[in-house]
Amino acid sequence: MLEVPFVFVISYNPAVAQISFKGKAHVAGDRNELKRIHDSYGDKKVPPIVIAQTISNIVFLESVLVSRTLSIPPPIPLPKVPLARSDRKKTEPSYRA
Repeated sequence: MLEVPFVFVISYNPAVAQISFKGKAHVAGDRNELKRIHDSYGDKKVPPIVIAQTISNIVFLESVLVSRTLSIPPPIPLPKVPLARSDRKKTEPSYRA
């Protein structure tokens, strides 16, 4: 088993809060693959995307729970709704039924 240390920080804009997670992920797998990952970590290379993505997915979900406990907005980007512009002319459809 391999321990992968991580730090995950979520900053709000405007700066109403900051959530930080620090921990170690336990990675299990083939002995040769784990040795290759460990050696590349020693060479300051980026970990495999599957490890980074899995850590960020789990920590992101945890951050939603923490934000709910602290009564702050969840760190999920909200969809942007385009504003209706009144200066636009209504155009007729290019087809007729």
